[in-house]
Amino acid sequence: MGPCAIEGMRVSLRAAKFLRRAAERAGVPLVFKSSYDKANRSSIRGYRGPGLEEGLRVLAAVKEETGLPVISDVHEVRQVEAAAGVLDVLQVPAFLCRQTDLVVACGRSGRPVNVKKGQWMAPEDMANVRDKILTTGNRKVLLCERGTSFGYRNLVVDMRGLVVMRGLGCPVVYDAGHSVQKPGGLGAASGGDRGMILHLAKAAVAVGVDGVFLECHEDPDRALSDGPNSFPLREVPRLIDTLLAVHAAATTIRNPAQSSRR
Repeated sequence: MGPCAIEGMRVSLRAAKFLRRAAERAGVPLVFKSSYDKANRSSIRGYRGPGLEEGLRVLAAVKEETGLPVISDVHEVRQVEAAAGVLDVLQVPAFLCRQTDLVVACGRSGRPVNVKKGQWMAPEDMANVRDKILTTGNRKVLLCERGTSFGYRNLVVDMRGLVVMRGLGCPVVYDAGHSVQKPGGLGAASGGDRGMILHLAKAAVAVGVDGVFLECHEDPDRALSDGPNSFPLREVPRLIDTLLAVHAAATTIRNPAQSSRR
């Protein structure tokens, strides 16, 4: 969790400290996410972030001051070495999940790799992406669902895909924010429907996922990147509580005998 793109040291640290407190209160692990470069913005005028060097400096400070592990997008092979020196998890963006050289380089770093499923891909096709990383000897692979193209400028989530990807033997993460994105929906930027984030996140947790990915911001309407599909930071504690309740209920339904012994 964290702002889509790094907006400076102060914004990042405020968000990270708030999220750490929320996670500690709920008793759940949390990885801080913010991108040093959004290389796939809709428009040349879109805010991309501070860049690799400054962005990694900010993320290193977040780690040092909060103790949270950090994750960020890696867009090019040449970024992998520097990124792996700071990041606890490397993330391959959805648009790049078929880029063999990038995926393999991330695998060779030895870091856990979270690969977002391309919006055009069938969930079972992520087996090929998984296998590219496994050839490096790195078995720390996470597969992330972030919606499927449904006509122009719209995404939907087929919850069956979560089940299919779990069958591939890797932890599955659900991206609750980008799944409600409307790519290019604002012309020079993407739109989104953040009011659907919690609803779809509850559905994904009920189906069964190993983690929830969510970008959040202290003032989403003023976020420099992906504001329409960013979740309000102040509402994150309530979201965590809700998802934990859904998880507990779903676990009881799936394992009634085990739950009754507790």
